[in-house]
Amino acid sequence: MTLLAYEQKKRELSRQLQSNAGGVRLEKSTSNLFRTREPGSARKLDVRKLDQVLAVDTENRRVEVEGMTTYEDLTDACLAQDCMPLVVPQLKSITIGGAVSGIGIESSSFRHGLPHESVHSMDVLLADGEVVTCSPDNEHADLFFGIPNSYGTLGYILKLNAKTMPVKPFVALQHTHYGGADEYFAAVAQACRGDADFIDGSVFGANEMYLTEGRFVDTAPYSSDYTWLKMYFRSIQQRSQDYLKTRDYIWRWDTDWFWCSKNVFVQNLPLRLLLGRRRLNSITYQKIMRWNNRVGLTSAINRLLDRHPEGVVQDVDIPLDNAAEFLRFFLDEIGIRPVWICPIGGHDLERRFPLYPLHGAGLFINFGFWDVVPNPEKHPSGYFNRKIEDKVRVLGGVKSLYSDAYYDEDSFWQLYDGEAYFALKQKYDPGQRLKNLYQKCVLKK
Repeated sequence: MTLLAYEQKKRELSRQLQSNAGGVRLEKSTSNLFRTREPGSARKLDVRKLDQVLAVDTENRRVEVEGMTTYEDLTDACLAQDCMPLVVPQLKSITIGGAVSGIGIESSSFRHGLPHESVHSMDVLLADGEVVTCSPDNEHADLFFGIPNSYGTLGYILKLNAKTMPVKPFVALQHTHYGGADEYFAAVAQACRGDADFIDGSVFGANEMYLTEGRFVDTAPYSSDYTWLKMYFRSIQQRSQDYLKTRDYIWRWDTDWFWCSKNVFVQNLPLRLLLGRRRLNSITYQKIMRWNNRVGLTSAINRLLDRHPEGVVQDVDIPLDNAAEFLRFFLDEIGIRPVWICPIGGHDLERRFPLYPLHGAGLFINFGFWDVVPNPEKHPSGYFNRKIEDKVRVLGGVKSLYSDAYYDEDSFWQLYDGEAYFALKQKYDPGQRLKNLYQKCVLKK
């Protein structure tokens, strides 16, 4: 019945797109983009009903799921069968289609890469209404490898078949402190060669860096609760060992949006008591953020006080050999802290995803930083973000495109393989009904 319902939804979306002669935008229940697109007249394609887990196949370790399904719903369906997706991005509201057509990451990425690397096949709705199934070895293999980091500019993911892995009831955590960037990243590399199931890290300062290793275990002497009054990120500094239930480990960052809940003042006990467990999550904080963007409250206050802060909300991936240099640059010249660290490895070198080029052998290190740089002086637009983009390019890294980007067009297409992209665009959207990647991610059209 569920598969039949999916086929009906697929046909209806195809019909709607074929009958729409103009541009297209998606009507979605959730979005984790941190760039505000210009308002436009494009007709909305309502994909909100594509939110079902169709089948969990424990024998073959696969899950079949519709593209707008949140990772919270997907993971709950898998956990009920004692498994989970290979990589579950950190926030409950991220959808699997969004994590594949954009870029997702988590602490299993050192072993399993990024979410798109665990996909077997996808149904993709093209701009003309045709639906094609693409896989690594069929006639649409070029689209399969081109979808990651395309952000819906080549087509929309309707359904995916992806890998899962078995789980145990608990995750045992070990937090290890390091006092310098060189020894820290050497330890990260060594840990990635070990037996951990999960690896990430948190940098609180130039001399305060923590490597966190997680391992599945069948039993635990206790399980900590960071879903309400206690904050997970603070526990990293306070204890060297910890135990969480597997589901709580998966969503350990969601309660406080990593540490960004400070921006909505909910890191104090009275407000946490008032809001309760159900409202302390990334979905609540996103609603507040989008409301603030609409009404312009923070901007009005900054103008009144003659302040010029710049939002720096980015994830960048740097080759391991250059990670220490990037961290020192970032702490000295940008100054945001904490910084999240996540190693990325496990790549199948036979599978090349051209629009997000992490193809070389060895580890990349993801740096996640999401805050405002207090800036008493007025600088050109994107001053700090541009400095980061320049440094990432010099160090051979690549930046995710879910937030503001400031590249000129020539530089952008050099970084994100314009030749491969436009070949795909010509084949799968020759009428240019969908905006191209530069227009959408940099020009915000």
